[in-house]
Amino acid sequence: MSHILLTGGSGFFGRALLRTWLAQFNSGLAIPKVTILTRSQNAFLCQFPEFDQLEWLNFCVGDICKPATLPKDVCFTHILHAAADSTLGPQLAFLQRYDQIVNGTRHMLDLAISCGAKRFLLTSSGAVYGVQPSHLKLIPESWHGSPDTLDAANAHGVAKRAAEHLCALYSSTYGLETVIARCFSFVGQDLPMNVHFAIGNFIRDALWHHEITVAGDGTPLRSYLDQRDLANWLLRLLEHGKSGHAYNVGSDYAISMADLARLVRDIVARDKSIRILGQPSFDYHRHMYVPNIEKARSNLGLDVSIDLVEAIRTTAMMVSQCL
Repeated sequence: MSHILLTGGSGFFGRALLRTWLAQFNSGLAIPKVTILTRSQNAFLCQFPEFDQLEWLNFCVGDICKPATLPKDVCFTHILHAAADSTLGPQLAFLQRYDQIVNGTRHMLDLAISCGAKRFLLTSSGAVYGVQPSHLKLIPESWHGSPDTLDAANAHGVAKRAAEHLCALYSSTYGLETVIARCFSFVGQDLPMNVHFAIGNFIRDALWHHEITVAGDGTPLRSYLDQRDLANWLLRLLEHGKSGHAYNVGSDYAISMADLARLVRDIVARDKSIRILGQPSFDYHRHMYVPNIEKARSNLGLDVSIDLVEAIRTTAMMVSQCL
């Protein structure tokens, strides 16, 4: 029987996975044994009591940046490393963010070797590609662009590249099967509504504010995958992704920020107005952030099963019910 160690279990990715496993279990399907590495089990279960006392779920209190706290006496068959403060990351100093990603990944790779794990999935980021060039409407895994390493603000993307390379090194040295999930943008009930995620802010505004505010000029292009699809993609990659390969994880349906705000308005609150704060700009820096997902489609049979309209509708409904 598989035994999965999940880091980042209390975050957006982790809760998406836990909700998927819980739904499968409640439907009578066989699921693996799962252990969550968390810095605060009590705080997590106080906020999400539905995950308490499940026969298939265990908790281990520890920190990826403190190797002495990791569960070295437990055998895991798979490690899904999704721990990184994507929500609080912008509040960290650049060096702190870099250390958390790189050192944390190395500590988890060391644990994988010591506990005899066979498979290791790293949740990386589309930020490893650097600025998406204007001629690439959808950015493929074969694009070898990168963030500017001399810009400290690129700590996240550069660190994710280093973490990916660590996976390649451990695979080459120890034979560990490592797979990379290059994750883009997502939406779902666990997405914070009050930080730097535009779609979350639009849904929040549509639900509770008198207007929907677009902080920029509305022209940047993004795409969004529902977190239920995200969980299914990650689990498929963990089991069947080809070792030594990276796969883009996201939607290939591009939408501008202005059109996204209008779509949220039309779905959630048709009477709300939209205010665009920025002035039109022709600066293509970070203008596009949309993946090509043909590799996941053709190699693993993955696709977008929940369209953006349904994803927004469900997210707004779930968020409004939780508050």
